[in-house]
Amino acid sequence: MTLPFEAVLCDFDGVIRFYDTTELVTLERAAGLAEGVTAKIAFAPEQDLPALLGEITTEQWAESIVTALSGLASEAKARELATAFANARFWADEGVLDLLRKAQAHVPVVLVTNATTSLEDDLAWLGLAHFADDVVSSARVGVVKPDRRIYDIAAQRAGVPPQRCLFVDDRMENVEAAVALGMTGVLYTGISDLEQALASLLRTAGP
Repeated sequence: MTLPFEAVLCDFDGVIRFYDTTELVTLERAAGLAEGVTAKIAFAPEQDLPALLGEITTEQWAESIVTALSGLASEAKARELATAFANARFWADEGVLDLLRKAQAHVPVVLVTNATTSLEDDLAWLGLAHFADDVVSSARVGVVKPDRRIYDIAAQRAGVPPQRCLFVDDRMENVEAAVALGMTGVLYTGISDLEQALASLLRTAGP
C-alpha cells in the first residue's frame, strides 16, 4: 500500500483556531476607527515579527500595539483596543480536528505555525496540548513562514522527506514556499479543502 503522502504539516491559526473579534470591532467603531485597523497595526512586521520570533512576550507585543495606535486614538483607547485584541476569545474548529485525527491514525500530524510564546498555553486551554505529534512554533525555533527553514524543521520532526509531506495553510505565500520545496500544498479556505486533500489518504489507508 502506497500512501499519497506520509505526513500532514498543518497551520494553526486560520485553519484550526479562529478568533471572535466582536468586542474589538465594537471598540473600534466607538473610537471612530475603521474596522480591522487594530489587527492591521498588530500584524505589521515591525509589530508582530519580534513576537513571532520569540524575541518579545505577548504582553510586550500588546504594548507595542498601544504605542502604534497612539497616533489614532487616546492612550486609554489605544490600550483598550490592544487589550481587546490580545485577549480576544478563540475556539478550535472541531470538524478540522476530526479530519486531522483521522489522518493521524495513519501518518504524523505536525503543527507548523507562526506563533508567540503563548502558543503552548493556548493549546492547553483548548485541550490540544497533546493533540499533534509535534509542534513547530516560530517563537521556539526562531524562524517564521515562509522561510524554508521552518518547513525543513517540520519535515525533520515528522521524520519524512519534504516531498512526502502535505502542507496546509490559509496564506498563499506559505503554501507556495512549501510547494517550492516539493511538498503537496493546500490553500485552506474552508473545511472542504482539507476534506479533499485528505480524501486520497483516508481512502488508501482505510478506516
